[in-house]
Amino acid sequence: MELHLQLVLFWVLVLHCGSAQGSILYRVQEEQPPNTLIGSLAADQGLPDSGHLYKLEVGAPYLRVDGKTGDIFTTEIPIDRETLRDCRTLVKGKPCYLEFEVSVTDLIQNQSPRLIEGRIEVQDINDNTPQFPSSVLTISVPENTIMGALFSIPLATDRDSDRNGVADYALTAGPDAATLFGLQVADDRGGKLPQLIVLGNLDRELKDSYDLTIKAMDGGNPQRYSSALLRVVVTDANDNSPKFERSTYEAEVSENSPAGHSVLQVKANDSDMGPNGEIEYTLHQAVDPVPHLLRIDRSTGIIYVKGPLDREEISSLSFYVVARDKGPQPKSSKTFVTIEVTDQNDNDPVVEIRGIGLVTHSEGVANISEDMPVGTAVALVQVSDKDEGENAMVTCVVAGDVPFQLRPASDSSSDSKRKYFLQTTTPLDYERIRDYQVYIVAVDSGNPALSSTNSLKVQVTDVNDNSPIFSPTLFEVDFAEENQLGEKVLDVIASDADSGTNAELIYNIVADSSIKGLFEIDPNTGEVRARSPLDREHKERYEFRVTAADKGSPVHKGTATVVIKVLDRNDNDPKFMLSGYSFSVLENMPPLSPVGMVTVLDVDKGENAQVQLAVEPDGGKFVVQNGTGTILSSISFDREKESSYTFRLKAVDGGDPPRSSYVGVTINVLDENDNNPVVTKPSNSSFRLLSPLASPDSHVEVVEAEDLDSGPNAELVFSISGGNPYQLFRISPSSGEITLAKEMTRKHGGLHRLVVRVSDRGKPARHATALVHIYVNDTISNVSLVEALVGHSLYTPLERDIAGDPDYGFAAQRSNILFGSLAGVAGVVMLILVVVFIRHRIQRETKSGYQAGKKETKDLYAPKQAPKNAKSKRGRKGKPQKSPKPLGEDEEVSLQKSLKFNLDGVNDSPRIHLPLTYSPGSPDIGRHYRSNSPLPSIQLQAQSPSASQKHQAVQDLPAANTFVGTGGDDNSTGSDQYSDYSYKTSQLKYSNKQVLT
Repeated sequence: MELHLQLVLFWVLVLHCGSAQGSILYRVQEEQPPNTLIGSLAADQGLPDSGHLYKLEVGAPYLRVDGKTGDIFTTEIPIDRETLRDCRTLVKGKPCYLEFEVSVTDLIQNQSPRLIEGRIEVQDINDNTPQFPSSVLTISVPENTIMGALFSIPLATDRDSDRNGVADYALTAGPDAATLFGLQVADDRGGKLPQLIVLGNLDRELKDSYDLTIKAMDGGNPQRYSSALLRVVVTDANDNSPKFERSTYEAEVSENSPAGHSVLQVKANDSDMGPNGEIEYTLHQAVDPVPHLLRIDRSTGIIYVKGPLDREEISSLSFYVVARDKGPQPKSSKTFVTIEVTDQNDNDPVVEIRGIGLVTHSEGVANISEDMPVGTAVALVQVSDKDEGENAMVTCVVAGDVPFQLRPASDSSSDSKRKYFLQTTTPLDYERIRDYQVYIVAVDSGNPALSSTNSLKVQVTDVNDNSPIFSPTLFEVDFAEENQLGEKVLDVIASDADSGTNAELIYNIVADSSIKGLFEIDPNTGEVRARSPLDREHKERYEFRVTAADKGSPVHKGTATVVIKVLDRNDNDPKFMLSGYSFSVLENMPPLSPVGMVTVLDVDKGENAQVQLAVEPDGGKFVVQNGTGTILSSISFDREKESSYTFRLKAVDGGDPPRSSYVGVTINVLDENDNNPVVTKPSNSSFRLLSPLASPDSHVEVVEAEDLDSGPNAELVFSISGGNPYQLFRISPSSGEITLAKEMTRKHGGLHRLVVRVSDRGKPARHATALVHIYVNDTISNVSLVEALVGHSLYTPLERDIAGDPDYGFAAQRSNILFGSLAGVAGVVMLILVVVFIRHRIQRETKSGYQAGKKETKDLYAPKQAPKNAKSKRGRKGKPQKSPKPLGEDEEVSLQKSLKFNLDGVNDSPRIHLPLTYSPGSPDIGRHYRSNSPLPSIQLQAQSPSASQKHQAVQDLPAANTFVGTGGDDNSTGSDQYSDYSYKTSQLKYSNKQVLT
């Protein structure tokens, strides 16, 4: 587990630095899993990370390189330090390197590749266990050996290096041997040397052998170890041990020395006599390849060459030689021997030629296009020599008269290994020379010099210098929608002036996301087909490019544009923009006024999209304009009669067969301020008795009114507009309650007439005028007198204040009969003149196409209000009626100026009925003029007396009814030549006349 954590946390040691030759150096632990990142050339070396190709030239099969980023990774074949060829025979402590080469090719500028060289230091991990040469080790110890004597124990070996190698030994002995033997581990040239220590006196006659356990451990984490049986054999005594003349021996031997060639003689002396002094030499604990390459004469100590020595394989041999006497209990000693293998010029230079970058070689042949620029590399040439020194210094040249030369590929090359680019020196011409045989000669500097030659065949390939051409370059075709799958659309054909494969064309559609999957082209014939049904409503025009590519190398292409116009079919219903329409219009709009607009779309085209609209059911109240979708009313709306209308619109296109759709329409009639307020209480001829002793704020009277409109048009505001010169009375604007404003005095006694104006909040506002008579007195002793005063008030102009004048009553009584007579006579005469005049005008206007009561619409979208003639007819039938609606202000002014009147009725001879209700005893002068004659009764606006008239205007006022204003502001209702108070009645019961005197 601990090892696993170490590998996860420290899975790769990556360190970039420059070596002595300036190359790249990375470090990585051995046995890393596949795809472990070792280093990034682009990031670490500041190399391009786009538009370049990275290719591993040397380093397989242990390494791979990402072609875009230059990242170096491990492969499925693990890097095992102990099996790498260059690391197996390394001297202990020296690093192990794995070399790599990567070429970098600029794909944009098409330049010759760069060569990057580097090394990877493969660091050791503890993946090997120490091993003894045998599972049973035997050591002979004489019985008279003194305590403290040391005897060498065979060494254990570990393929790992440094701390992962053998680090320590341990000895385990049984009870009988624990007091006799011990273990001492000494350091010897960086290694551990186990030695057996004699701790007690040995007696061969008591026991002649002991079995111990020796254990070898490495220094890795976790630690690895192995054990062997150490058998100690007790022998008879031998007093003296052999002694070498030197503790170490060094020698050199030339490689390729023949077998039997003597290299070195070691010599030891023994002062004993007889067999105890006779010495025998052996190689001690020699590991491969020493036993295969060397042998020692057992009696002379001369070391001879046994097998072929190759410095390039083994450059140094180190081992121990043991000298042992031949006594019954032999004694021995050892010495350390080092033999260096010297170089001979026995290796020819090696010339390797391989592909580089995008240029690959196959069976010794490289292909290069004739249009490649001068200096293009066609191969990477590596020249090396396994020898050393001058024997490895190699000179390399291109032989013969060929347009190629060698250029150094790397600045970090050593004398024994050099790399070159084989590149062109002049432009190549396929028509002149199609191939070259390039010979590369390498010669070393040995004596005698050795040389070698390698060759490469370079084939010049033809250039595809003609592009396919479409004729024409624009293909346009009409194609109907709702097509079948795979239906043919058109053929596109291109030609190529080249021949062979360079003229064989492949067609392709260059499609963006908008037409992807809609069209396909036969790559061989250029036939374009539709892969799915087309919908003109989705898109009616498709434009894309078609390419024709030849099969040459490099590929050349020609391009044409294809435009497909999708023809329409009637496959869509007309569609209203909304699922339902609701419009709000003002009442009193004249016929053929627009009330709303609908939008209907048909995504088809041409006649298939020409939509006709119709009203269903066609009740004659509405029509719809085709083209604009405007709904017109055939009637004038009256919200008080009907507040909403519902019908359907049908939309039919002009296709064959036609398609249709429906939508519901609701017309909501909004209220217009076309009804005047109607005063219901009090009547004009009534009066209210008020005591002179009444205190301020006392209730006097309440004016009540109603309005048939709705909303603000029916919200009423009360005000006193005349007849209150002493400011004795005030009225509540909202409730109409009249109260006493201040205390009254004696001069305030008598009859007071208040002119109360009742206005709605419409725009423009409409109003009515009521007369409120207040008789200030203690009691009423003569009711007839008060009624006479009130009757006289009805004929008095409104601008004159009647406010308690004590002489007013007597003057009124004396002139009452005179005024009545004059008013009656003048009224009859005026009526006759007006009737004759009106009939004359009616005849003239009828001839000229004018109809009374009707005006033409000036603006379709802002119509003037039309009179509601139907309401008058209802009134004559006795049904509940609302007050007649006044004309607009401009119309009223025109009417006043010309003294015209509006006709009300079907036969152009209407009567304007004005109700007159009287209290008992009130005079009914107006009733004198009432008639059932078919002649129209008229209503004239009150006119102020002119300056030349000596008499005053007497009004024949309805006693129990309210005066109704015709509109406008509080100061004027029409032209300046008329009085501020012009009146119309609000209830259609009796006719009324106004008489000028």
